[in-house]
Amino acid sequence: MASYLSKIKRDISRWREAGLIDEKTARALSLDAERNSGSSVSFGSVLAMMAAALFAAAVLIFIAANWEAFPRLARVGMLFSLILAGYVGGAALKLSGREAAGEGAFVVAAAGFGASIALIAQIYHMSGDEAEAVFLWGAGTALAAAILRSGALTAGAALLAGAWMLMKASDGWTLAALPLSYLAVAAVLYALSFWTRSVLARHLLLLSLYLFAFLFYWRDESAFTAPILLIAAASAAFVAGRLYPEQAQRLSGLGEGLSVQALAGFLAGIGTIQIALVEKPDFVYPTVVAFAGIVAALLVAGRENRALRWFAYAAFAFNLCFLYVVMLGTMMDTAAFFLLAGLTLSVLAWLIARFERRIAADGPGLAGDAA
Repeated sequence: MASYLSKIKRDISRWREAGLIDEKTARALSLDAERNSGSSVSFGSVLAMMAAALFAAAVLIFIAANWEAFPRLARVGMLFSLILAGYVGGAALKLSGREAAGEGAFVVAAAGFGASIALIAQIYHMSGDEAEAVFLWGAGTALAAAILRSGALTAGAALLAGAWMLMKASDGWTLAALPLSYLAVAAVLYALSFWTRSVLARHLLLLSLYLFAFLFYWRDESAFTAPILLIAAASAAFVAGRLYPEQAQRLSGLGEGLSVQALAGFLAGIGTIQIALVEKPDFVYPTVVAFAGIVAALLVAGRENRALRWFAYAAFAFNLCFLYVVMLGTMMDTAAFFLLAGLTLSVLAWLIARFERRIAADGPGLAGDAA
């Protein structure tokens, strides 16, 4: 989506210079593109989120440090005042056009809500499961995101949902019952992300589903059902994105990130099988499939998707290193492996350089033909 936004802004600028639209229309179109891209992340926005998190931590630590000095009603009142000020103040800031500051205030309020759950439970000596408290925190954050149409709160709810899933899946250091209901939770949050236009939340949810598939397999190592389904789903998403781009983008809401996520899901499924077979001779087969999938993704969609290219390069290098670590203990001559790895990397570097030069050379020509 970032490249789409850049391209549409260049087109708007070109239309304005050509006299096809006036300055007011150009500004309106640029603003609409930014608001609906769902991925406009600036350095100022990142700093605003960091400042909000630090401010929330400072306030909550102050309240906790002086907890006994406040009367019970004062404690509750301070917590609810923090939540109310964050949500109301954030809404006012967003209405005035200060998006980053408003989202930062929402983060402060959401942090205050989470702290209130724990501190109020302590006041009234309530007992309960920590995972359920995190689930309540995430549900409240998701509700606030829906009401306030906040992308930052949607991403926060996705993170809290993932934390709840991990807490439910683990018991100490051993995996317990994996909450299958997390699939429904992820589906609801993914649908919510369209209302709040949070592309970040969609990426976080998909990454958490890859982890879910890995944990599902780890709970029952006798079957490869989960990673195989993940590989199949990721492959289908990649193919759909190529054959039916408009429909796939509308359903996924990921823009160019769909191809990257599809490759990531494919590699996550293959990686699970690789780990399962790491001490067996069959390890080489999923590794070959992984390399083939990376190369296929590069050839099919790498030309117009720079993010996919760099992710594929990194994934190829990682798999090569992983193969080296696994195969090193079984090889009689380590020097031979280093020689083979060096030659492979040299060929890879040459292919990447040639691929990038070809893309750079074809770009202007394609643009000229389109014009």
